[in-house]
Amino acid sequence: MAEEKKEPIAIELAKKQREISISEFFTKNRHLLGFDNPTRALMMTVKECADNALDATTEMKILPEVIVKIDQLAEDRFKITVEDNGPGIVKKQIPNVFARLLYGSKFHTYKQQRGQQGLGVSAALLYSQLTTGKPTKITSKIDPKKPAHYYELGINTKTNEPEIFEERDIEWEKDHGTKIELEIEAKYQKGKQSVDEYIKQAAISNPHAHIIYTTPEGEKVEYIRATNELPKESKEIKPHPHGIELGILIKMLHDTTANTVQGFLQNDFSRIGPGTAKEIIDDARLSINKPKNLEREDIERLFNTLQNAKVIAPPTDCLSPIGQETLEKGLRKEINADFYVTTTRPPTVYRGFPFQIETAIVFGGELEKEAQVRLLRFANRVPLLYQQGACAITEAVMQTNWKSYGLQQSGENLPIGPAVIVVHMASVWVPFTSEAKEAIAHYDEIIKEIKLALQECGRKLASYIRHNVRAEEQKERISLFEKYIPELAQSLSVLSGEKKFSIEENLRKILKKNMSMLLEENGLNENDKEANKK
Repeated sequence: MAEEKKEPIAIELAKKQREISISEFFTKNRHLLGFDNPTRALMMTVKECADNALDATTEMKILPEVIVKIDQLAEDRFKITVEDNGPGIVKKQIPNVFARLLYGSKFHTYKQQRGQQGLGVSAALLYSQLTTGKPTKITSKIDPKKPAHYYELGINTKTNEPEIFEERDIEWEKDHGTKIELEIEAKYQKGKQSVDEYIKQAAISNPHAHIIYTTPEGEKVEYIRATNELPKESKEIKPHPHGIELGILIKMLHDTTANTVQGFLQNDFSRIGPGTAKEIIDDARLSINKPKNLEREDIERLFNTLQNAKVIAPPTDCLSPIGQETLEKGLRKEINADFYVTTTRPPTVYRGFPFQIETAIVFGGELEKEAQVRLLRFANRVPLLYQQGACAITEAVMQTNWKSYGLQQSGENLPIGPAVIVVHMASVWVPFTSEAKEAIAHYDEIIKEIKLALQECGRKLASYIRHNVRAEEQKERISLFEKYIPELAQSLSVLSGEKKFSIEENLRKILKKNMSMLLEENGLNENDKEANKK
C-alpha cells in the first residue's frame, strides 16, 4: 500500500498566516498605549480626550473652554465626557478621526503639536470597546447655522475600519465644538498619577485654558485661565537634511514632485538653497538628474553627502514654548509658594529636529521641607505622569548638583527640600520611549539643554535662599535667644553684683549688632527684608 504523501510543513504554516491590522495588534497589546491597569486607563482616557480638545482650540486660534466630567456608574465602570469649543469636525471625517487607529493629519507635519501618531483618542475608543462593549458617542458642530452631527461608533479590529451604529443630525446649543462620551472599566484614586493630577498639571502648562472638571465624587473644580493671550502659533517646516535616515530619503525621492535632483533638494528640505544644492550634487557625484531615476548607489552617496553637508540649523518658528512669564502665571495660580523662577532656553537641534527647553523652580510656602522635591515633566504642553525613572528629564535633574543651589542631595538622586522643579520640552518631534508617550529618550543634546536651563534657575534659587531663607533662619535663632535675655541678665546680676537692667541693655545691644552684621553679610537691610516678605 502506497504511503500517503504529506504536504511540506511550509504549506501548512502558510495556511495559518494572515495580515494583522493595527487595531487587532493593539487589542492584544493595549499596555503599549498606556492602558495597562485600571487606574492608569482612567487617566489615559481623559488625557487623550482632553489633549484632543486643547489641540482643536489651538487650530481654531480660540481660547479653550474644556469641560471634563467623570461619572461613576459602578465600582469599576465610569462614563467620561469631554467637551470643547473648537471648530468641530466635518461630518464624513468623524468616523475616521475617532474610530480608526493611525489616522490623522499630524504624523507627517513638521511643527510642534500635542499628537503625533494618530493613536490617541481612537485608542481610548478601542479601550472602551474592549472593556465595556459599548459604542462611543460623538457630537460635533462646525457652524452656528448648521445642526450638530451625532454618531455612535466602534472599531472593526480586523480591518481597522469604523463601525457606525447610529448616525443623525441633532440640535446642540453650542455654536461649534465637539463632545465625546465613552464608558470604560477603570479605577479612580487620588494621588500623583491620578486623573486629578493630570488635569491640574494641564492647567499649569496651558494657562490660557479654562478647564471645568467634575470628579467621580461629584466635586466640581474650576481652573480659571491665567492669561487671555493665545500661545505663539507654530508654523510647519520642511525636514532638515541632518534629521533623515536613508529609508526616509528613498521615500522622499519616490514621492517628490520635483523634476530635478536640485529642485528636490531645494523644495523638499529646509535650509538648502541653489548654491548648497549644487554643491551637494557635485560632492555626491550624481550624473542622473531625475530624482526617481537615481540608482541605489547614487542615493547612498547622496545620503552620506547630506549628512556631512554644512547646512544651517532648521528654522525655529515651528516651536511654541509656554514662555517664562506665562509659565510663572500658571504656576502661581496652582502652587502657593514664596519664590518662583522660570527660564526659556534658546531653540536648538537634535538629529535635525528643533526643540526648546523651559524650566522653573518653585520654592517655600506650603511645600514640605523634608520631602523629596516634586518633579513636573511636560512635552509639548502635555503632562507626563508615568515612567519618571526612564525619562531623560529625570536623569538631567539628578545629574545636576543641587547642593550648590541650596537644596539637600544624596548622590545623583532627586534633591530634598520645599521645592517643585518643572521641565518642559517643546519640539517638532519629541523622542518618546514608547507609544504611551510618558518618557523622553536619553539624547545627549536634550539632557545637556535641560541641565543648562536648570542651572540658570538654580543660580537664582541659591541667591534667594542665601538672601532670605538663611538670614531668616539666623534671625529666628537670635529671636529665640532674645527671649532668654531677662533670665540670663538676672543670673549674671547675682554672680557679678551689677544691676540687672544694665546687663540686659548691654545684651540687647550685642544682639542688635549681630543682627545688623547678619543682614549686611546677606546684602540686605531691614527695609529689604520687609519688601521681600511682601
